[in-house]
Amino acid sequence: QVQLVESGGGSVQAGGSLRLSCTASGRTFSIETMAWFRQAPGKDREFVARIRWSGGSTNVVDSVKGRFTVSRDNAKRTGYLQMNSLKPEDTAVYYCAASYSAAAWSRYEYPYWGQGTQVTVSS
Repeated sequence: QVQLVESGGGSVQAGGSLRLSCTASGRTFSIETMAWFRQAPGKDREFVARIRWSGGSTNVVDSVKGRFTVSRDNAKRTGYLQMNSLKPEDTAVYYCAASYSAAAWSRYEYPYWGQGTQVTVSS
């Protein structure tokens, strides 16, 4: 089992920045992929970014490319989502998720989830 605890959400004006953190505990040595998803009111939970725990390769959705960066600190068992140039349409609850699979992409392939953190961007 893996437990994930998120932090770093908040309210910012458009153009501002936030950094989300996700710290893993438990059976962390088996984590292969950590990902970030978000869910806006009335919408489905959507993929934002993911990072391979070993090697550090990353993927981000086109809508945040060039603005969001995903990273991790293996020693701290913590993943990060740096969000710059935030837009009102980025407003959502952001979730981190972890998988033992290196090929995990969709939300259904991540068995472990953080509690979610609210990000609100005002215009």
